[in-house]
Amino acid sequence: MWESIQTILNFKNPVAYAIPFFALFIGAEVYLNYRERSDNYQLKDSAASISMGIGSVVIDILTKSAAFFLFNFIYVNYGLFNEALSYTLLGWVLLFFLDDFTFYWHHRFSHQVRLLWAAHVNHHSSQHYNLSTALRQSWSELFYKYLWFLWLPFLGFPPLMILTQISISLIYQFWIHTKHINRFPAWFEFIFNTPSHHRVHHAKNIIYLDRNHAGILIIWDRMFGTFMEEDPNEPVIYGITTNINTYNPLKIASHEFINLGKDIYKAPTFVDKLKYIFLPPGWSHDGSTMTADEMRADWEQQQKKNTP
Repeated sequence: MWESIQTILNFKNPVAYAIPFFALFIGAEVYLNYRERSDNYQLKDSAASISMGIGSVVIDILTKSAAFFLFNFIYVNYGLFNEALSYTLLGWVLLFFLDDFTFYWHHRFSHQVRLLWAAHVNHHSSQHYNLSTALRQSWSELFYKYLWFLWLPFLGFPPLMILTQISISLIYQFWIHTKHINRFPAWFEFIFNTPSHHRVHHAKNIIYLDRNHAGILIIWDRMFGTFMEEDPNEPVIYGITTNINTYNPLKIASHEFINLGKDIYKAPTFVDKLKYIFLPPGWSHDGSTMTADEMRADWEQQQKKNTP
């Protein structure tokens, strides 16, 4: 037990080393926006995002520690291929792909299950898209996020190896929150998640909703039918379908849980209450609101009607 505590205390979290670089790049982007007379940065909005980021770091110390103990118990007692995967080249290569695959499905379900969306939506709540937006991390998501990765210690990946790769993925996703990078060469855009792909993910345009859930590799979206190319004829509008217009971190973190609670309360049957929790955001028992897929289908139908 004490050995495990010492191990987690000595864990060199890559995110901690990346924070000064986050600050440096945000400062550089602020300067570029000033030079371009752009309104992409708004002080209150960026302050709210940074506050969310600080809160997530504090909470993550606790949840990551709990995840370590759970991962370690599984790894020590039930790991299948510990010797082959523990800090070997093969292990790191496999973990890179398996971690990213796991993130894709965790992220995708966070957009398709209302309860999970309530935890994730704050990351999409800014109407600006810049590097400070990357720091607008969920607080509540951290209490269950690591459960998605439980299958990795069963395979034989050690806990610190898993937590390190999760941190590397988080660091990668910082730099793609920018408008200042247009496109990379086609081969790079085909394989990796890029600013162009992630701008689509943060869009509230109906055609772009719930697309490009990738962490590092965009290949998962291409494989599982959720990929969408950024269209120069469809400029991205950032935010969520019903913007919350607040800079209060507590409201940003909790507003969708409050909305979900209201919907559950007004649902006429127990089954409807469960549907509000587990069906996609936008589902309603009386059909008064629409899910992203329903909005997209309706939009496409209107497009066909308006096309000669």
